[in-house]
Amino acid sequence: MADALLEELRGRGLIAQVSDEAALDAHLASGSRTVYCGFDPTADSLHIGNLVPLLTLKRFQNHGHRPILLLGGATGLIGDPSFRNDERSLNPMGVVAGWVERIRRQVEGLVSFEGNNAAIIENNLDWTENLDVVSFLRDIGKYFSVNAMIQRESVKSRLDREGEGISYTEFSYMLLQGMDYAELADRHHCTVQIGGSDQWGNIVSGMDLVRRKLGQEAFALTLPLVTKADGTKFGKTAGGAIWLDPEKTSPYSFYQFWLNTADADVAHFLKIFTFLPLDDITAVVEQLRGAPQERAAQKSLASEVTRLLHGEGALESARRISDALFNGSIDSLTEQDLAQLKLDGMDSSTVDQDRVGLLALIADSGLAPSRGQARKLVAGNGIRINGVVVSDIEAELDFSDALFKKYYLLCRGKKNWHLVVKNCP
Repeated sequence: MADALLEELRGRGLIAQVSDEAALDAHLASGSRTVYCGFDPTADSLHIGNLVPLLTLKRFQNHGHRPILLLGGATGLIGDPSFRNDERSLNPMGVVAGWVERIRRQVEGLVSFEGNNAAIIENNLDWTENLDVVSFLRDIGKYFSVNAMIQRESVKSRLDREGEGISYTEFSYMLLQGMDYAELADRHHCTVQIGGSDQWGNIVSGMDLVRRKLGQEAFALTLPLVTKADGTKFGKTAGGAIWLDPEKTSPYSFYQFWLNTADADVAHFLKIFTFLPLDDITAVVEQLRGAPQERAAQKSLASEVTRLLHGEGALESARRISDALFNGSIDSLTEQDLAQLKLDGMDSSTVDQDRVGLLALIADSGLAPSRGQARKLVAGNGIRINGVVVSDIEAELDFSDALFKKYYLLCRGKKNWHLVVKNCP
């Protein structure tokens, strides 16, 4: 009987490569299994591309399997060479250790740590930190063929590139990742590793090590790398990467990213980034086709993913900020919402005075090129303050009347916003 999980992954377009699909099908259908995915700390936060394997681990857990989230405290010190044009910079051990702890907090909410198939978090530094080089070469290196390693596409592409090549440090990454699979197979009887399709060579090498060294069954499954229909890079905006850390990408910005998904991408993204049933996805995409201006599919996508990562409260905040900026309901904003806007990089300025002249503030904020132009805007009812049109060119803003006695939101037209913040001692 075919395994329901693989059927779901196929239906959502989440399978790129499988070592032995028929055998894996039977393996998953015959009992609860343990599956892992590794996450190297290359920054102080994961990004939305990492959501694909994270949510796939959750799908495994929902079908009764145990997920392991492996944090690369050791492999992060080396750097994965897969399909890179150049050598990675080596980060200090203390920096990488700090990143590991931050990433640990980000992933903990995405799987369950309770029940019979409770998730496990491991750090591969635990079994490499005190490993001596001779033991590593004797116990791990002897199972790897250099001939086979240099034929892996991720390595071969570097060797074939004129003037590049690969250092022994990065070349050894494959052995370290393979050792992770063997260690988890020994500790937790892990039999499946998943990862992005660019990890195929590394994952297969680990699978082979488990089979040869431990004599245990092992499987490899990779997930497609996310692409956009127009060919542009997924997960990037004018402001940079979309991070999972709410201190780097606020829930409001996160929500807006998904809300701005192109019609051509939204069905694909709903399948891979949400747990909505496929029939429900088909229905909401049909709704989008019938009334594209309502953007029902994008709203569903933004709500589902924001709730998954940041929770219901953050989703409500993101919706509240959206309504305030696009529908004028400024009074509904909380103090935390306004702090989010400042974090997100909304044009802002700080003032020290308790009272500030309106025309000077408009000109200084960049909403108008001069006080003369600011005067014309105000006289023409072109400026709103905290959602209210202001037409008095002599007006002064008194922070005792500001939102939370600290914030004024200025708007020129419908989309040109500027946040003024009282610099409190």
